[in-house]
Amino acid sequence: MPAAKEVSRCTPVKVEGSFVFEICGYSHHRGMGVGMFIGSDRFSLGGYDWEIRLYPDGQHTRDYITIYLELLSKDAKVHASCDLRLVDQITKLPCSVHKTEPRMFCQNNDSRSAPPNGTQFIKRGDFEASVYLRDDFLQINCAITVMKKPRVSRIKPPPRIEVPPSDIIAHLGRLLEAKEKADVTFSVAGESFTAHWIILAMRSPVFDAELYGQMRETRAQLVTIEEMQPDVFKALLYFIYNDALPSAFDDLEREGHIEMVRHLLVAADRYAMERLKLLCQSLLCENINSQTVATTLGLDDQHHCDDLKEACIEFMSTSHDMDAVVATPGYENLKRNSPYILVDVLERSSKLRKT
Repeated sequence: MPAAKEVSRCTPVKVEGSFVFEICGYSHHRGMGVGMFIGSDRFSLGGYDWEIRLYPDGQHTRDYITIYLELLSKDAKVHASCDLRLVDQITKLPCSVHKTEPRMFCQNNDSRSAPPNGTQFIKRGDFEASVYLRDDFLQINCAITVMKKPRVSRIKPPPRIEVPPSDIIAHLGRLLEAKEKADVTFSVAGESFTAHWIILAMRSPVFDAELYGQMRETRAQLVTIEEMQPDVFKALLYFIYNDALPSAFDDLEREGHIEMVRHLLVAADRYAMERLKLLCQSLLCENINSQTVATTLGLDDQHHCDDLKEACIEFMSTSHDMDAVVATPGYENLKRNSPYILVDVLERSSKLRKT
C-alpha cells in the first residue's frame, strides 16, 4: 500500500461588509463643479479606511455623474472587490451599476478607486429620470470584500488501515478438511470422499449440471465416480476448495508425479475446470523430454490442449535423440492410436531441414 501523501491546503480569508450612503437634496449638490465630490463618512473594513464618493457634476464632464469607492488608508495596498448599487426608490431593491473582480487598491496612485478613473459614468439625463432618484433623494449601497492573507494549513492524512489479504481460500480449505456439514459422499474405486454440493456446483459446470440437474429430484448422498483413481479425485477436490494443487505436486521429478498430472488434466477436462486444465498443461510443458513427449502428445490430442500439443510437436521435430523417443511406450501408443499426429511431426521436420 503506498504511503499517505502529505497535503498543504491554501484557503482564502476574506472580510465582507456592506455600507450605505444616503444623499438628501441631491439637486442642491449640483453646481459644485467638475471634479468636485461629496463623500460618505469614513468607514473601516478589513483594517482599512474607505469612503464612497459621488461627483454630482462628474469627474471629467458635466454630462455624467460618477460614483466611486475610495481607499483612504495611506500607502496601503489592498486586495479587494466591490459592488456599487443604486437603490430603486419604488421597490427599495438595489441594482448593481458596477461590480469589480478582486484587484489591488493602492492609496498612492490611481488604483485607489473603484471603478478606475474614466470609466463607468452614468449619463446625467438617464440618472435623473430614473427610479433611483425620487423626491431629491438617492441611496447608494456598497458591498466590499477585502481579501486577507490566505490561510495555509497542512492537512493530516487519514490513518492508514491495514487490510489483510483475502482468507476465503483458507476457510474453504478448512471446510474440506473438517468435513463439516458435508452433504454428499463420493465413492471412487472403493474409497469415500465427502464434499459440499454447492461448492462443487460453483466451481464446475459439470458438477453443477449433475448435482443440480439430473440428480435434483433424488439428490443422492452417495455418488459413484467411475474411471478415476482415488488420488486423482482427492487432488481434484483439493483444487476445487483451495484453487491450488497439493504440495506434493511441487516435486514433479518424483516417480509417478508426471503421470498424476496427466490424470489430473483428464479429470479437469472431464469436469470443465479450465484453470486446472491450463495449470496441468503448464506443468507438463515444463517437463517435456524424450521419455515424456510422446505420451503427453497423445494426451493433448485427446483433450484438446492445442498449445501443449504444439510444444510437443516442436520438441519432436527438432529432437536430436528421436531414437529415445521412438523407444518409449508412449510413442508406440501414438503410432497405433493417432498416426496422423506423427505425420505432423514428419512434415514439421521436413520443413526445418529445408530451411
